[in-house]
Amino acid sequence: MLNRLLSIIYILMSKETVTAKELAERFEVSVRTIYRDVENLSMAGIPVYAKKGKNGGISLMSQFVLNKMLVTKEEQNQILTALTGFQETGAFKEKEITLKLADFFETESLNWVSIDFSDWSGRRQEMFETIKEAILSHRVLSFDYYGQNGAMNRRMAEPVQLFFKEYTWYLSAYCLERQAMRLFKLLRMKRVAMEEDTFPPQKHKEALHKEEFCKEKDGEGCKETGQDSLQKDVSLTKCTFLIDQSEAYRIYDRFEEEEITVLENGDFLVQACFLVDEWVYGLIFSFGISIKVLGPDDVKEEVIRRLNQMRLRYEQE
Repeated sequence: MLNRLLSIIYILMSKETVTAKELAERFEVSVRTIYRDVENLSMAGIPVYAKKGKNGGISLMSQFVLNKMLVTKEEQNQILTALTGFQETGAFKEKEITLKLADFFETESLNWVSIDFSDWSGRRQEMFETIKEAILSHRVLSFDYYGQNGAMNRRMAEPVQLFFKEYTWYLSAYCLERQAMRLFKLLRMKRVAMEEDTFPPQKHKEALHKEEFCKEKDGEGCKETGQDSLQKDVSLTKCTFLIDQSEAYRIYDRFEEEEITVLENGDFLVQACFLVDEWVYGLIFSFGISIKVLGPDDVKEEVIRRLNQMRLRYEQE
């Protein structure tokens, strides 16, 4: 009930008047319960009142200021640390916001996390800034995009959200060419530009909530599975690798402890589940002669096929 009471206060602070019916529908309680909440808030000293009639509803007195005592010390610290972390993402740059809250709560803002979206060369920082600004201002993005087949074409999309998955940044956006939500891998996006065209802020809220978008495959067809296709609604393959002990420094960088078995001779037996795609084969070949695929057979055969293709390429010189 406390969470509902606080939520009602925040709603009333952002709106001049709201009806009991609206609040009841929002919190899935009865109108009678809402009026009881209003009574409890009044008894707690919150200047909230209900007005009957055609233009009636529940309101706060205009002079009301949220008292910091409504939030516990632990909650104050959680608010500040969350804002500090959010600030590190670059979503907003005004540090005065967190400083003012720190003064209000009479505590210190702890900079507990540091996030840098750029690569070591700093070349992608401008892209992140452009995408962030387009998301926050609801403006269309244009960019050249390289598909899995290597073909490049210009795309126009309405950006919704940046997210990070398995060492890779993705942009979820409504592709104006495909007329559907898509996931674009940032590494394949080039010459990103923000257009003057805008789109309604709430246009893709429902689609994002339902995760009705899929991984961009550029003309290869795409199963409408949603964001969870990168997580749980996929067919994962258990792969087994034998990796030389000389790669120890990389083993623990890439795999979890429970996926690693150290053999008597010092080599590593790795068993991990993957969505087998080009990234997995890139991982395998990155170990060079230090890795041997033990299974499954189809992955092992594909590695052998690619090795033969590489050999033929050299023999043709």
